[in-house]
Amino acid sequence: MYDINKVRADFPILSRTVYGKPLVYLDNAATTQKPREVVDAIVNEYYSVNANVHRGVHFLSQQATDLHEEAREKVRSFINAKSTNEIIFTRGTTEGLNLVCSSFTEEFMEPGDEVIVSVMEHHSNIVPWQLQAAKKGIAIRVIPMNDKGELLLDEYKKLFTEKTKIVSVTQVSNVLGTINPVKEMIRIAHQHGVPVMVDGAQSTPHFKVDMQDMDCDFFAFSGHKMYGPTGVGVLYGKESWLDKLPPYQGGGEMIESVSFEKTVFEKLPFKFEAGTPDYVATNGLAKAIDYITRLGMDNIAAHESELTKYCMQEMQKIDGMRIFGQSAYKDAVVSFLVGDIHHLDMGTLLDRLGIAVRTGHHCAQPLMISLGIQGTVRASFGLYNTKEEIDVLIAGIKRVSKMF
Repeated sequence: MYDINKVRADFPILSRTVYGKPLVYLDNAATTQKPREVVDAIVNEYYSVNANVHRGVHFLSQQATDLHEEAREKVRSFINAKSTNEIIFTRGTTEGLNLVCSSFTEEFMEPGDEVIVSVMEHHSNIVPWQLQAAKKGIAIRVIPMNDKGELLLDEYKKLFTEKTKIVSVTQVSNVLGTINPVKEMIRIAHQHGVPVMVDGAQSTPHFKVDMQDMDCDFFAFSGHKMYGPTGVGVLYGKESWLDKLPPYQGGGEMIESVSFEKTVFEKLPFKFEAGTPDYVATNGLAKAIDYITRLGMDNIAAHESELTKYCMQEMQKIDGMRIFGQSAYKDAVVSFLVGDIHHLDMGTLLDRLGIAVRTGHHCAQPLMISLGIQGTVRASFGLYNTKEEIDVLIAGIKRVSKMF
């Protein structure tokens, strides 16, 4: 296992105080903190390498382009994609999901065709499909779950019809922490000849993902949730599918030639990367991948699994505690309510103790409706969190509970 004290020293923000209390940062599902080497790489590129990438013949442009394309190869290797042609840089998971939803629907779906999603999806994997439903008349079918927060695979199988054109599902719920059996779900979908898009925003930072083993057709994730910069993400797509999809946006970079009569689009991956990419952020993402790779994804997964189990164990000792998401396959997220205490009140008072948690519906309102609640308090863990911090959280929850 890695040395947690050395790890924490890599993240300067963790040493600050909030309201005179040491910061306990437990909002990693929303965004992670950044190690010094990621921030240093960003600053260094702006100060010494900054130039627009691709097509520039001068030294700085070529150097910046090399860093940008090296980042693409680093992402390819990290998720075990077959080719860098399958790695599309985006602004984040949301843009990746929107890209596939828009382009796939345009090319392959007609009125009455269906997409299968789950009850625990983030809004970014619901709203884009609803926009297409309003625009093109497609239908959305929803996979239900049991009381533990596990998707019902038997019900999933029943949703497939001749109208089913795509499945779009999260690998890990950002509320329940449930790790969905996406490999099996993909196998079932492929038996029907249906492609699958996976939302990997909450899985990629926490355990190893392997595109060739998973065999998904599309996979989206964000840099800022895996210790990298904001504003950058990745869409993986099988080359055979990306070749068939129309471009999502038009502009510079994504064209081979343009006349007023006709435009010829660039080859992959550039066909989907209109405009100047955030080439500084892609380099920062590469450095973040270097960082977590050195620590070891298996080590990170084991550390966070221990934290999650410890937190669940200690929370269950608190009177009136309700934990949402009790699957045996659970990762780095604990959402809860205590008695009749409003989630906003709990979160606000924990903040005064220096404890950063997230409150609300977590961009998963259909899931909240299914659970019969308006929102939860969510504690989410990263590679730098400790059991001592969980002890502070537990003590804070008890202190707030006594106030009510």
